[in-house]
Amino acid sequence: MARYRRETYQDPNPPKKRGSKGCLVAIILLVLLLAAAAFAAFSVLGDINGRDELGQEVTVTVEQGESSTSIAESLKEAGVIRYPTVFRYYLRYTGQAANLQYGDFTLNQGASYDSIISTLSQYAKRDSVTVTFPEGITAQRFAQLMEEAGLCTAEEFLDVANNGDFSQYEFWNEIPEDPDRFMKCEGYLFPDTYAFFVDDSVYNYVDKLYAEFDAKVTPEMRQRADELGMTLEEVVTLASFVQEEAGNAEDARVSAVFHNRLAEGSPFPRLESNASSYVQNPEDNNYIYNWIAPYYGGWENIPQNIYNAYNTYELNGLPAGPISNPGIDAIQAALYPDQEYLDGGYYFFVTDKNGQYYYAKTKSEHDANVSKAFSVK
Repeated sequence: MARYRRETYQDPNPPKKRGSKGCLVAIILLVLLLAAAAFAAFSVLGDINGRDELGQEVTVTVEQGESSTSIAESLKEAGVIRYPTVFRYYLRYTGQAANLQYGDFTLNQGASYDSIISTLSQYAKRDSVTVTFPEGITAQRFAQLMEEAGLCTAEEFLDVANNGDFSQYEFWNEIPEDPDRFMKCEGYLFPDTYAFFVDDSVYNYVDKLYAEFDAKVTPEMRQRADELGMTLEEVVTLASFVQEEAGNAEDARVSAVFHNRLAEGSPFPRLESNASSYVQNPEDNNYIYNWIAPYYGGWENIPQNIYNAYNTYELNGLPAGPISNPGIDAIQAALYPDQEYLDGGYYFFVTDKNGQYYYAKTKSEHDANVSKAFSVK
């Protein structure tokens, strides 16, 4: 029997194994990227915390009214810091930007951010004036109080507050450019007690107020506004009405009434608030009558578009902007309305002369409450 030998064909050019070399390259790249990220993070933290061994002393000059962005660049050029953008954000999130002063400062290269800020903030003793701004006052009243304190004229204050460049603040860039808006600054001058240097610039005065507002508005508050489907501008505008109509323990309930009126499909889509209405009564603290009208030289001189944009008895939804500068409690109430009154469908409220609030779900109930409230002695 013939025997046959089975031979296996050998390809002289066998296919190369795929993937092994490519995976190795990918792993190497990933390791390099992680190492670079770790080094960058370590370098940034080192810049913030300062070097163990400080470098030489240098003099940095800060001009009056100079922005935090420009100051950070000067510090980098002098070798004091490495990352000006990080320094600027550190200033912002620690709420210390408004504390920086102008003049010549001696600093060590490699100093910590806290040490740098402390030096820039406490450089010289200067005469100061303390001014208290109550919650719920208007931008014009802010300006009047600054003038009464001898810091600047009311006109100068409003000009800078409305027209200055404050683009370093996120909220400023979000304010709509609306020709029907009365004052751009309204709502964002945070009410509190401040110490102002008597020889400072008007820009720094306003910046101090805006920096405080920026510090008070947290990422959590912005997230809550998103959950409600509202912009920060809408929240502040609503808060200004809560402040004017309540400004007390009733904030969240009053907020719920306004939220119900603003809800899609609401049977009462207008705020109908006497805090900004057609009413010409000096006792009501009506934004249109008490503040807009005098600005234009009388009720009859109010531009029609401005009147239409702020008369809440004829305007559906929110007006063109805030009607005062609310405090943090009113802002929180705008973000967190009373859930019971929200779900209960309350659309009306009225107060008597003793400050008691009466809430109603229907117009007929509200009319009865109005009669009750006005009968209180």
